[in-house]
Amino acid sequence: MNSTITDVFFDLDHTLWDFEKNSALAFETVFKMQELDVDMNEFLKFYVPINREYWERYRKDEITQKQLRYGRLKDAFDLIHFPISDEVIEVLSVEYIHYLPKFNHLFDGTIEILDYLKGKYNLHIITNGFAEIQGNKLDNSYISHYFKTMTNSEMAGVKKPNQQIFDYALDLAQAKKENSIMIGDCIEADVQGALDAGLDAIFFNENNVPVAENIKQINHLIELKKHL
Repeated sequence: MNSTITDVFFDLDHTLWDFEKNSALAFETVFKMQELDVDMNEFLKFYVPINREYWERYRKDEITQKQLRYGRLKDAFDLIHFPISDEVIEVLSVEYIHYLPKFNHLFDGTIEILDYLKGKYNLHIITNGFAEIQGNKLDNSYISHYFKTMTNSEMAGVKKPNQQIFDYALDLAQAKKENSIMIGDCIEADVQGALDAGLDAIFFNENNVPVAENIKQINHLIELKKHL
């Protein structure tokens, strides 16, 4: 146990909640409902990186939530040369958001590490995800009881890596930055954002990408036991 840390903040998507696996299941569901004969592997090959690019633009306030939800689908369908109307894309974007939080796959080790940390620290969530569905993700994956607070970008009025969302989360948690640590999968939003806001940080580096030597990192959630 790290004696200086009292509060541990987690990102949700791509850190605890297996976004890609749950997203694929949501698309399977809505494509079937709309009777769309889409090659899922081909679609996801394009959609996954497109979605990350759109989220980065959304994080930087370059696009709106509506543009994110429509554009990522439109671009992916265009790249696989699948003819589809704007009306159907709009329907899919709504249905996808409806079904996405109903799936509840978590990263390997999530429950074990939350059980390990729960008795030692106050646990919290800081997410750029939409308020309407992040709570459902926690509830449907049966992990909401581990967390004392959840801060999302709509509550804070800004998105990670903006320092204000970390300040908001600290106030909500009644935690001190010098006694807090952030764990997430995005170097810019989660790790550098937290460090700039005065918190410690650990990079969840599932894909083992090269990072600066001074960045604390783990490749599996269970490795948090070495740090906390």
